[in-house]
Amino acid sequence: MMLFDTHTHLDAPQFDEDREAMIQRAVDAGISRMINVGFNRETIPSTMKLAETYDFIYAAVGWHPVDAITMQEGDLEWIASLCKHEKVVAIGEIGLDYHWDTSPKDVQQRVLRQQIGLARELNMPIVIHNRDAHEDIVKILREEKAGDVGGVMHSFSGSWETAKQCLDLGFHLSFGGPITFKNAKQPKEVLEKVPMDRFFLETDAPYLTPHPYRGKRNETAHVRLVAEAAAEIKGISLEEIAAITTKNAMERFGIR
Repeated sequence: MMLFDTHTHLDAPQFDEDREAMIQRAVDAGISRMINVGFNRETIPSTMKLAETYDFIYAAVGWHPVDAITMQEGDLEWIASLCKHEKVVAIGEIGLDYHWDTSPKDVQQRVLRQQIGLARELNMPIVIHNRDAHEDIVKILREEKAGDVGGVMHSFSGSWETAKQCLDLGFHLSFGGPITFKNAKQPKEVLEKVPMDRFFLETDAPYLTPHPYRGKRNETAHVRLVAEAAAEIKGISLEEIAAITTKNAMERFGIR
């Protein structure tokens, strides 16, 4: 059985004390591939280093909406140059975050549009971060023809109505720790309805830790707990969920 954590932050400072051991725990738990996400000036270089160090770690690079205000002239060209690297499989995480008041909405939207334009130019899938911005996200994805490249709605938390709009635009949905939470009805209901070939699994480690470790540091090995919850929701075996979601991710991100 092989599992794929499609969104993790192995370079986060929370792992500075035991990074190698934490990665080995993930391998021992059956996680055969991981995408580490670099999202600003600090995490993009450390993401590239991880991808170059480990055969089974791939990279997504982009500018996070929370950090949109820090994006400078030349940063888009930097991302474009990194996308030529064989281990870079997506541009992200990019998007909108209206929860944290760190970057003005108009700046977030401009930076998102710029990166979608780059993705279309390079024919690269995108990883979308969306927090409290469902309507604007769908609007911008539609206006910028993001469906031409597609990608993934990371840690999807919207309604089934929003999910349908994203699926219609050619995007996959990714689910993490929240589908293991007892009271998280909406992501479970959405996952139940999503076609088998249109979703992935992730941890977003060190965040969004699944039950029964909620409240503690998350790590990539816990994607197995997410897979177990997904198997129960979909009414199939853990082995089938692992095979389906790994195949979906490898095809979407162009990984052999």
